[in-house]
Formats: sequence, structure tokens, C-alpha cells
Amino acid sequence: MIYHDIHPARFLARPNRFIAQVELDGRVETVHVKNTGRCRELLLPGCTVYLEGRANPARKTRYDLVAVEKVRPGLPPLFINMDAQAPNKVFAQWMEAGQGEALGLPRPTLLRPEKTWGNSRFDFYWELSEAGRSRQGFVEVKGCTLEENGLALFPDAPTQRGVKHLRELMACRAAGYEAAVCVVIQMTGMTAFSPNDRTHPEFGAALREAAAAGVKVLAVECAAAPCSLTMTRPVPVDLSRREP
Repeated sequence: MIYHDIHPARFLARPNRFIAQVELDGRVETVHVKNTGRCRELLLPGCTVYLEGRANPARKTRYDLVAVEKVRPGLPPLFINMDAQAPNKVFAQWMEAGQGEALGLPRPTLLRPEKTWGNSRFDFYWELSEAGRSRQGFVEVKGCTLEENGLALFPDAPTQRGVKHLRELMACRAAGYEAAVCVVIQMTGMTAFSPNDRTHPEFGAALREAAAAGVKVLAVECAAAPCSLTMTRPVPVDLSRREP
């Protein structure tokens, strides 16, 4: 996916989860943050952030904060896309291009976002007809912006909604559908992905239970740049790592 009208700025403060104050071209600007997560390890005073200009006179803010350079002592900054809407967009592009086959996901004949099944709504539903055989499946997409020493971790805050999604995927699998959760890592250079048991042990337990029930647990990192985000390569999933 492509961003337009990108501006580097210096992060100052985050009064609430929806807005931030930055220094842009020598002035203080209030901007919309396109990620309601905590992101405390990313949005540090003085760090470089990237804004997308939005030409909409009805908006209260002129810019969206979409990316950040993570400060790493003794290492170069790590560029991380923070746009919470981006993972679903790049996943759809990736699937439609047939690149999901690298993870065992087919190139679908139908890919439908926000599909309701029973009492659940999943990020994607797909269908494929091949050799007279029909396949159907559901995928939940999770965006990942947290890393520690090259290890991608999710979630960065407790997420009961995430646990609910995993339970629902297990129900789909039991009903005969294919099911997967795909963690879209919004940065590059990761060695592996693991659940963040330290922050939310219940999510880690549910993810391992889902994997044992036949739900595919997938992780793909991205090439992240100020003007773009593109899924690039699968990253190993390590469910054996546990941290109290």
C-alpha cells in the first residue's frame, strides 16, 4: 500500500490514544494517531515520526501519524509502520497476488472482508474451487508493532478481543472450515514471532490451543518505508517460547 504527502516530524506528547502533538516545520501540530494501542516503547519524546497529510476540510486534524523510528540504544533506529488499518490492506493485496501460497494459504477465487459467521465477524473469508473440490476458510489478521532484540511479539497490551477471535477460529475449524490467524509484522529484520506471554498470558495460551486445534498460526514481516508498506516474507513462529 502507498501513502501520499508524507512529512517527517518530531514527536512531543500523546495527550490521549487518538491524538499526538508533534513539531512539524518549527510549529506544534496536533495530529491523529492511526493506532489506539499503547505504543509506549515507540512514541518517546524527541523521536522521529511520519505524518500523512489529509486534504479534508471537515477533519479536526490535518495529518495522520502513520510511522515511527523506534529509538534503540547503541543501534540505528528501527522504522515501524503504526497504521492499524494497514495490516488488513496489505494482507488482501498479498492474498490476491497469490503470495499466500508460501504459507499454505491458496490464491482464492473469492476473498471477502468482514465476513459474518454465526455470532462472529472475521477479517477475511475466502473460497477456492479446484479440481471439482471446494475449499472455504476464515482468517484473522493481527498487526504487530512490538519487537525485542529482533523478536516480534503480540499483543503489546491485553486483548480479550484477540482471545475471542482465537476461540471463534477454533469453532470454525471444528465446523469444517480452514482457519488461520496471520500476524502482519509492520517492520523488517525479525528473526521470529512469539506470543507476548508477559503482557497477556491468556492470549498466548489461546494461541497455542488454537494451533493444536488445527488453526494455522502465520507471521509475515513487511518492508516498511515512509511512503509504503508491503508484505515480504514469512517469519518463523515460535510457540515454545514462554515468558512468565
